[in-house]
Amino acid sequence: MDTVRVELFGQDPKVQKAISMARNVSVTKAPVLIMGENGIGKRTLGRYVHQNSTRATRPLCLVDCAQSPEDVENAILGHRDAESGKFNRGILEQANGGTVIFANIDCLTEDFQKKLHKILNELPDYDIDVRLISTTTKNLSKLVGAGRFYRGLYNQLASNTISLMPLRDRPNDLEQVARSIVKELAGEERVINLDQSAMDKILSHYWSFNLEELRDVLEESISAFEGETLSEQHLSIGEKRTQIAIQDDESEGIRLMSLKDAEKLLIKKALIHTSENRTQAAKILGVSIRTLRNKINEYRNGGSSYFVNLR
Repeated sequence: MDTVRVELFGQDPKVQKAISMARNVSVTKAPVLIMGENGIGKRTLGRYVHQNSTRATRPLCLVDCAQSPEDVENAILGHRDAESGKFNRGILEQANGGTVIFANIDCLTEDFQKKLHKILNELPDYDIDVRLISTTTKNLSKLVGAGRFYRGLYNQLASNTISLMPLRDRPNDLEQVARSIVKELAGEERVINLDQSAMDKILSHYWSFNLEELRDVLEESISAFEGETLSEQHLSIGEKRTQIAIQDDESEGIRLMSLKDAEKLLIKKALIHTSENRTQAAKILGVSIRTLRNKINEYRNGGSSYFVNLR
């Protein structure tokens, strides 16, 4: 497992406070809940907690709760393979002595929330000891208050809550974070720099998908680049997004909307444009398929009709 480089998160005081809290809580056995937008690095911070704990040499297992309910339950509890008949152990058993990350914990069905609460209570009876780290894009305490997340499970998972700020809310971090990512992607064999035109282009972009989007853009640019200095023409930021937005404006007329609504509309248009092929839509949007899937689940959970009915 690669060691987490905390400089990739930036130097903003609120970010450094979150990292400090993660470092302090890592030496305990207490569960950790990490909150923040998609692509902000919640899973990476979860790995950082594990790597700085006494469990660092033990297994770290992750389950994405945004999968289908059946897949989530199979991953957590284990299941028998239909072809081989072999029983595949669940991640709670696989990670015994180590750490489990429940990504997108808010996506669990209400029935399974209660079931998982009972299972976690019974782990000592089966000599299973795991550290629990959960991530969410939602404010779970508000979901509890609204009756949409089981209070018992929330109390098990939220002993320590860490919030990560969106990248666009801390522009002073962008330059340092971008250069750190470029250094990491270039590896030890290459030295690659960003000139001022490239940096200006990075600083002017909204970065709806945060660190993950920035990393995707830089990784794509570096993989196709053989020189030493990246300029703005080497960065494919926003071109495909703009093309879809223009097509939308021409067909429906320009209308003002919030950036979040514009983001949702853009994703919807990309899916419609590709006949709901998520892989192609992710390429058009310039993001990873995981980021797109997380956004779709976010809009679905928010009750947006198109995404609720999306196959």
